[in-house]
Amino acid sequence: MSSISNGVAVNLVVMMMIVCRVIPAVDAAVFTVGDASGWSIGADYSTWASDKTFAVGDSIVFNYPAGHTVDEVSANDYKTCTTGNAIASDSSGATTVTLKTAGAHYYICGVPGHCGGGMKLAVTVAAAGGTAASPTTPTSPSTTTSPATTTTLSPPIAVMAPPTDTMNEPYSSSQRMSPSVAALFAFYIFVAFKHLV
Repeated sequence: MSSISNGVAVNLVVMMMIVCRVIPAVDAAVFTVGDASGWSIGADYSTWASDKTFAVGDSIVFNYPAGHTVDEVSANDYKTCTTGNAIASDSSGATTVTLKTAGAHYYICGVPGHCGGGMKLAVTVAAAGGTAASPTTPTSPSTTTSPATTTTLSPPIAVMAPPTDTMNEPYSSSQRMSPSVAALFAFYIFVAFKHLV
């Protein structure tokens, strides 16, 4: 068996550097809001979220039947269950929110009366690799002030329904190796093995 030449060794080192740079050290987590109960009236989402640590890059998935929405709102609108001022809104029945920024994020159902019935969630998101403090939950609401409206989605989050014809995967596409990097990786493996033979 022949020994590895310096050129092949350099190629292997470069290949390993690329792999280490592309593959994330920690995979993002996917949390299903309310677990098997989903997003519904009467649930206690403060208790549900209390034992979870959310980080930038994680996703929260809301599953719910027709007649509900997922609205990201301000802390004040969360506290008062005010609808109509959503930062982002979705009513698809399967809403995935990728947590893109650290800090507190607030979600309610925009249907009048549903937020007051418990359909509200506050999460505190830690920077990637950090730990989140327990979410500070504003006091309960007393009234709903206006009907919900759907707004266009804008940063800091993306709210989208997963495709129905594919299997839901727990990793965001930004954490997968791009086709060009995969091709480069395959090329380096091919060249390395060709030189070994």
